[in-house]
Amino acid sequence: MTEPADEALMLAYASGDALAFEALYDRHALPVWRFVQRSVRDSALADDLVQDVWFSLLRHAPQYEPRAKFRTWLFTLAHHRVVDHWRTHKRHSSLDADTVEGAALVDTLAADSGFGPVRQLQSREQAQALLDALGALPAAQREAFLLQAEGGLSVAEIAQATGVAHETAKSRLRYARERLRQTLENLA
Repeated sequence: MTEPADEALMLAYASGDALAFEALYDRHALPVWRFVQRSVRDSALADDLVQDVWFSLLRHAPQYEPRAKFRTWLFTLAHHRVVDHWRTHKRHSSLDADTVEGAALVDTLAADSGFGPVRQLQSREQAQALLDALGALPAAQREAFLLQAEGGLSVAEIAQATGVAHETAKSRLRYARERLRQTLENLA
């Protein structure tokens, strides 16, 4: 049995089907949270911003028209919420900073305790190198990279979500990949 498309679920929710919203939330909650969390680098803040994204979706449901993929529209809402946050709060947090859960982001990316201590250390160092490389990217390039890596968006969808031309989104993604590749190759 084929699951309904996101757009059909959103239209069903707009017509009053609460189960359709649950299905959408179950499908997209984690990728949206990861995009926001890696954009703001603070789990508690990400929780708040993502909640705002879902409230925005609920507010806009009656006017929803599937002009683009639902996923693109949802990540556009997330992008706008992150941008709004940075406009009003110019604070930048460290990738090493402890999250509310008490662990640094690098620890959440490293190998789990099932690996030996040497492998855990190597994995932690690699995770830190990746986070450092992501943190060193210009904001527009980091955002394009995260929209594709976490959101699964295509270049056209990234352009639409961020409000830039297709070629601009493509360039940002290409430069981000190239910078990450160079940085990580220098570590090898």
